[in-house]
Formats: sequence, C-alpha cells, structure tokens
Amino acid sequence: MTKTAATRATGSAEWAEALLQSFAQAGYVRAEPAILQPAEPFLDLSGEDIRKSLYLTTDASGEELCLRPDLTIPVARDYLASADAGQPTGFCYLGPVFRQRGGKPSEFLQAGIESFGRQDRPAADAEMLALGLEATAAFGVGDVDIRTGDVALFSALIDALGLYPVWRRRLMKDFNRKVDLAQDIERLTLATSSANEYEGVLAALAGSDRKAALALVTDLMSIAGATTLGGRSVAEIADRFLEQSTLKSGALPRDALQKIKRFLSINGDPRDALKQLRSLAADAQLAIDPAIDQFEARIGFMAERGIDLTRVRFSTSFGRGVDYYTGFEFELHRIGNGDDPLVAGGRYDGLMSQLGASAPIPAVGFSIWIEAMIQTTGGAA
Repeated sequence: MTKTAATRATGSAEWAEALLQSFAQAGYVRAEPAILQPAEPFLDLSGEDIRKSLYLTTDASGEELCLRPDLTIPVARDYLASADAGQPTGFCYLGPVFRQRGGKPSEFLQAGIESFGRQDRPAADAEMLALGLEATAAFGVGDVDIRTGDVALFSALIDALGLYPVWRRRLMKDFNRKVDLAQDIERLTLATSSANEYEGVLAALAGSDRKAALALVTDLMSIAGATTLGGRSVAEIADRFLEQSTLKSGALPRDALQKIKRFLSINGDPRDALKQLRSLAADAQLAIDPAIDQFEARIGFMAERGIDLTRVRFSTSFGRGVDYYTGFEFELHRIGNGDDPLVAGGRYDGLMSQLGASAPIPAVGFSIWIEAMIQTTGGAA
C-alpha cells in the first residue's frame, strides 16, 4: 500500500484489513498483484474510452503498460498464470488503484473478492451479495440500497428474438454501458430507405457473415488509400461503417420491440420479477427458461443466506456499465445516494477466456470502494 493512499484512509484501512481477515477465514486467499500492468487487457475489455483515464507508459520493448485502474483483471491474470488455474479458488485483496477521475483523487484504495472456477453459479452469486453486505456492516453502514440485475436474461431475450448479429452486438453494448439503449431500440423500429445503394448488400452480408463483410469493407478502404482517421485504424472505421449501414437498412419488427419493452419494464422484488419473467416467456413463446431458472435458483440461495428479499431491488434494465459482465450484477448504495456505490460486482464468465484461458472458467466477484465507505461513515469506520 502506498503512503499517500494509506494516509487518506487512516482507520478505515484498518477496518478493511480486519474484513479481509474474515474473508481469509472463509477461504479467500490474499492476492497482491503488481501495480504496473499490461495496458492491452484493460483497453481490449473496457474499450478505448478507458484510455483517457489510465496512467500509461511504455517499456523498452514498446509494450504499453499502465498503473492498475482496478484489481479484478490483475487478480484474474495472476490466477491464470498459477498452478491453480481452472480449479475453484477464491481471492481477497486490498490495495491502491490509479485512475484519472476529473477532480477526485487519482489514487484510491480498493478492496474486494474474486471467485474463480465454481460451477455452482447461483450459489456463488448469492455468496458474493452476502459477503458484500457483510462488508458494509463491517464499516458500520446500516441499511443499504441493494440494486441487482442479470445481463444473462437480456442476452437470452435478444438471442430468442433472432435479431441480426450486428443489432445484437449493438444492443448488448448499449445495455452494458448504460447508454443509448432506448434510442437504439426506437431507431431499429424505423424502416428507412437506404441512403446508399450498397447499404442493403452490406446489411445482408453482415447478417450472415460479419467477418466477410468487415474484410470486404476494409479492403475497399485500403484500396482507396485510407489509413487512419481521427486516431482510428482502417479496421475500426470499417467496423463502425458496417454497423451503421446494417442498422440503417432494416427495421426491428414491432412485436420484437414490444417484447423488449415489456422485458425492460420488469423490476421490484426479485420474486415478483420471477413471476413476470415466467409470464413473458410463456405469452411471447420465448426460449429463455434456462436463464430464468438460474435467476430463480439464485433467489433461493439468497434466501438461504439470510438476505431479506424485500430489501432487494431487481431490474431487468440494470447494468453496471462494464462490457465483460455476463450474468448477475449488483451494487450496494447508501440510502439516498444515487450515484456512488459502496460495493459493486457481478459475474463475468467470459473474462477468463478473453484473458487467455484454454477452457471456460466461471468467475464472479465484487469491489469495495473504501473512499465511498469513508464518506458514508464520516471518516471513521
């Protein structure tokens, strides 16, 4: 831990250390990944938008490095490089992270848990929420606003609707990043005449083989002499062009729009949401039962862990703004604080493969925002 971060968190860091000891007693091993990390995983998994918030440098070989902006990816990378990779293993951590945040301190403490390799996903999800609630209690925070969602349900819905692949990618990206989802849904309902005679061809090609369409557009741009534009490569420009052409060339069927809107309106007590999801699947003949079954199992494990379900707010439209989440997501907020979570996390099964795992590895975890905890408790935990 650096002296600057430790000084800002005097007292609270001690409470966090005590909390990590309780996590260790529960079987979570203390992880201490390197502060300097390869930048590529963060840029690949969070998008180039994160670049402006990173502290970047380059080593002698030309590899781009950064001060770690969070601890999930560093802990996951160390796990994959260990002899335990692929085996059920849990880690806890406490340390400084570094991120440019527009007026807020760029170095701040983060604690948390990451659990890898557990096949009992609903039980592991419920355990994360229970441990997150334990963390807020350890810092002396009483009632908290428990917000939950499940991106796997939205993904299952989009798959069941049989949308063009480019539409699916666009909607999933909007859902994960909390931007423009409503606008894109409305835009896809408006049939427009193609502004260019080739847009329909590109849309048809992208609908069946995106890789071939992207190669075609990239080659045409290269032949035309295009190199970069606004810092984007030819491949990035071609990908954006292809996406826009496909989106403009057709319309989302009205019945699909109605199903999506009905789905996104479901919220409240998770048990009530479960009933609404079952009803939607039956009424609309949607093959999303496996995702709903996982949701129902998670609710049961939450109850078994003593979580008061009447305090849990579930919403099908809830997302944490991170691309790599694949299932359960949650945030714990101080009552009355709408923006800054005290604890936040979820399931990210796809991340391990993206980081180089040879076989899929289930993963779930959460981060504790020590800074927010300090503010909530008035500086003393």
